Amino acid sequence: MHNLLIDKLKEALASVLPLSLIILLLCFTLTPLPSGVFLSFLLGTVLLVLGIGLFSLGADLSMTRIGEYIGSRMAKSRRVWVIVLLSFLVGALITISEPDLQVLAEQVPSIDKWTMILSVAAGVGAFLVIAMLRELFRIRLRYLLLGFYAIVFILAAFVDPGFWAIAFDSGGVTTGPMTVPFIMTLGVGVTAIRSDREEKNDSFGFVALCSVGPILSVLVLGLIFSANGGEVSPAEIADVATSRDLAATFFTAIPTYLREVLIALAPIAVLFFVFQALVDPMPRRQLARIGVGLAYTYVGLVLFLMGANVGFMPAGRLIGEAMGSHTYRWLVIPIGMVIGYFLVSAEPAIQVLEKQVEEVTAGAIPRRALSVSLSIGVAISVGIAMVRSLTGISVMYFLAGGYAIAMILTFFTDDIFSSIAFDSGGVASGPMTATFLLAMALGVCSAVGGNPVTDAFGMVAMVAMTPLITIQILGVVWKIKRQAAERRQAGLPELVPDEEVIDF
Repeated sequence: MHNLLIDKLKEALASVLPLSLIILLLCFTLTPLPSGVFLSFLLGTVLLVLGIGLFSLGADLSMTRIGEYIGSRMAKSRRVWVIVLLSFLVGALITISEPDLQVLAEQVPSIDKWTMILSVAAGVGAFLVIAMLRELFRIRLRYLLLGFYAIVFILAAFVDPGFWAIAFDSGGVTTGPMTVPFIMTLGVGVTAIRSDREEKNDSFGFVALCSVGPILSVLVLGLIFSANGGEVSPAEIADVATSRDLAATFFTAIPTYLREVLIALAPIAVLFFVFQALVDPMPRRQLARIGVGLAYTYVGLVLFLMGANVGFMPAGRLIGEAMGSHTYRWLVIPIGMVIGYFLVSAEPAIQVLEKQVEEVTAGAIPRRALSVSLSIGVAISVGIAMVRSLTGISVMYFLAGGYAIAMILTFFTDDIFSSIAFDSGGVASGPMTATFLLAMALGVCSAVGGNPVTDAFGMVAMVAMTPLITIQILGVVWKIKRQAAERRQAGLPELVPDEEVIDF
């Protein structure tokens, strides 16, 4: 266990270090920060590394095992009403517990916080039911996504534009560090009882469908409520003059995050322990191991959220304001792209996705190729988001075009790549995006005098969209390579010279 923890901490350090060095370079050059904010950022970096390492270990020991266990037992029941009821409850309970959703709900204009949260939770629950039924009835993910996203964009035409960015953002924040490990492994558990050749394809796509539910829920709310009158509260900048003030800034935040993460983990833990006791009791040793894993997950997520919210969010806001006020404010676009490229590696759920993909595909889809594709997609999305913050261009132009390209690509790549791509969109848009990048976009928007609700919000939505394209392009390249190899084995001439095929 000790060696495994050391390995996880090393992986976390490798993920966070490049991003931290880029921000340090900005602090020493273009965007100097107050000493208190700078020291908070440094301490936040340490907490981020510890948090990601502990969370990753905890997810391996607990969340993945819980998801696979519940998923396989649900599928074995073969009772549709049981699957529907449990899927809805699981989806709704996990969504209510997502910390990022709490933050977003407080920013939505003219809608009560709990109205927003419960509506989004119902959307996730409903679409987790659809994901489960899709697996049982062998429905191709492509057709479901085409149909549901067509409904999304048609409905958006009748909704106040002020709800567009918030609706698509909600689809990203609900697939956070609590939801993703559970739902992804739930899908693996459901398909594990099958032995057909489509088993691997169908084990992905659960997160993809669960990301659609919140978008539709918020758009429906947009038909009822008005988007006028909303104000975005800026990230609080603590007054840090001494080392004691710095310590107090973090210590005073501990009770908040202890409570938030407890609320997040408790429903999943209670559901699992009750479920296994009633359905198929596990050996005590396995239960104890899962309990230890939940403890690691709890501590890791508390440390991570403290580092992201207390250390990184104020730095992101001030860096954005400084870049937006700079003579060469356009520099925020390439700088944001570089930050986005490295930031996605620091998302806790990304580690789970990459590991799951490599295991399920037996290494056919390398972890490195998936990581690079995700990073490129997030870099592009952050660049576009910064353009929007500077200019105020409507988010719908990019979302409509991006999703159209993503849907077209589903016809040119294998189903497993489409499923992984749409899953990865939700995974990439995690708490680091919702804290540092969104705060940075809000800072830029504030400096240029834009409207934060329409111009800065949509950052999470953009980060959730572009990986759909880049990973499917990876799938097209992989398909070309595979076909070329098959033609060589069959002694046929190659359609594409080998040296022209991209090698990952």
